[in-house]
Amino acid sequence: MSRPLLLVRPVAQGFTVTLLVALAGCGLSSSRDIATPKHAAPVAELQSEPVQGALSKRMPMPAPMAMRLVSQDSAAMVYRSEPREQYANLPDNPVHRVAETPVSTFSVDVDTGSYANVRRFLNQGRLPPADAVRLEEMVNYFPYNYALPTDGSPFGVTTEVATTPWNPHTQLLRIGIKASDRSVADLAPANVVFLVDVSGSMDRREGLPLVKSTLKLLVDQLRDQDRVSLVVYAGESRVVLEPTSGRDKTKIRNAIDQLTAGGSTAGASGIELAYQMARAGFIDNGINRILLATDGDFNVGVSDFDSLKQMAADQRKSGVSLTTLGFGVDNYNEHLMEQLADAGDGNYAYIDNLREARKVLVDQLSSTLAVVARDVKLQVEFNPAQVSEYRLLGYENRALKREDFNNDNVDAGEIGAGHTVTALYEIVPKGHKGWLEPLRYATAPARQNTSTELAMLRVRYKPAAGGDSQLIERPISTESTKASDDLRFSAAVAAFAQQLKGDGRYTGSMSLQDTAALARSARGDDPFGLRNEFVQLVVLAQSLKH
Repeated sequence: MSRPLLLVRPVAQGFTVTLLVALAGCGLSSSRDIATPKHAAPVAELQSEPVQGALSKRMPMPAPMAMRLVSQDSAAMVYRSEPREQYANLPDNPVHRVAETPVSTFSVDVDTGSYANVRRFLNQGRLPPADAVRLEEMVNYFPYNYALPTDGSPFGVTTEVATTPWNPHTQLLRIGIKASDRSVADLAPANVVFLVDVSGSMDRREGLPLVKSTLKLLVDQLRDQDRVSLVVYAGESRVVLEPTSGRDKTKIRNAIDQLTAGGSTAGASGIELAYQMARAGFIDNGINRILLATDGDFNVGVSDFDSLKQMAADQRKSGVSLTTLGFGVDNYNEHLMEQLADAGDGNYAYIDNLREARKVLVDQLSSTLAVVARDVKLQVEFNPAQVSEYRLLGYENRALKREDFNNDNVDAGEIGAGHTVTALYEIVPKGHKGWLEPLRYATAPARQNTSTELAMLRVRYKPAAGGDSQLIERPISTESTKASDDLRFSAAVAAFAQQLKGDGRYTGSMSLQDTAALARSARGDDPFGLRNEFVQLVVLAQSLKH
């Protein structure tokens, strides 16, 4: 019999500890509580995680590092050290001088996962890691009252300029895109593959139980013409449900109910099998999408980041999109989840509670499933006669080269039915104090440029049905008006995201109390209570900062 594999960590005197012992290779475990004597030497807490998931519960371990058990085969097991939660480190976008770099180009992003993940941290009584905060996903979590399309294009475009709430010397330019909406009844037939992580790391309240409840919400929305498959993976992947009509809701629910968690995580093989099922049930001119529900903690088979991204990028050419739904705590790999959705032409959401699940898979189901425009790129050309400096708030991992804008071979983001996308630029009007020192040898702008335009906005997209890209161009006026509630609220969210990152380089003396007051005054019509919830999160963060 193999020797027990144990992880030792000191525990303070005078407390009750739980002793967990896992016997490698035999699937047995035991636990008991030991009360340490008041004057006894410190007791060690013992914990291990066998590859085949002998433990049904794992004890919490302190961030940011934990010892993790991994395996090359059933006989040889080794420990490795890795972060408990994984996020991409993305430095803020730099400040640009318009005279040198007048053009800003980036891909749209409709993901909202960062906001729900940040909310999870705050509700747990912890400030989120700085890298968990992505400003554009925080801002795009909320709906805004943007103009709908009127010219036959798939989305309308709105712009607005007002004084920046954290800097009286700058202005905030807001660009809003609103896609045409569709009711679920009007959607094309859908071929949906549920791909569910049932590994041992999902065996917790925030893992598989929440996944099962989430998927059942979607089952209620299925129509007779829709098809559903269910694929699961742990140490290996398997098909639980072949393509099944949406009318057979009882059969689908029963398949979901039987899911249990345990074992290691061979995520790549699960993704491969899910694409096979998507092709088996493929609907021409329909919606073909995989919904991946996991904590992203892949540890068996293909698990390196670039290979998994490339797999999703290669498979999207078959007409099947990949949406990722993040679940779980402690070992959550958010970096992988966000990038897989990007590569798979899908969107990413983090599900921290059943209310969020309902928002993503019921209230916004059309947006989650139906694409109205592909490879959507934004480009802003600033007028050097009106603007001296600018910085784009967020979208750090969506930056494109200037020449990428007109290149239809360069992949960009997709917009779903009813989606709203918001981009914020902080700009320095000509003659106002900026962030950069003036250049000694700078060349003055040509005197003949007397245009009163602030900038030219260009949006390039491909129709959902395919074909060459289309171009929308809109001049942006220099006229600064009284800020709307939508602009003021989105500014409050942007300020909060910057404040959570912690350096205060751009928000200056604006406090969390100021941010809460701004958001509170800009709640406007808030039918789902999302803006009010945001105010409470800012107040909560303020208490955690002290």
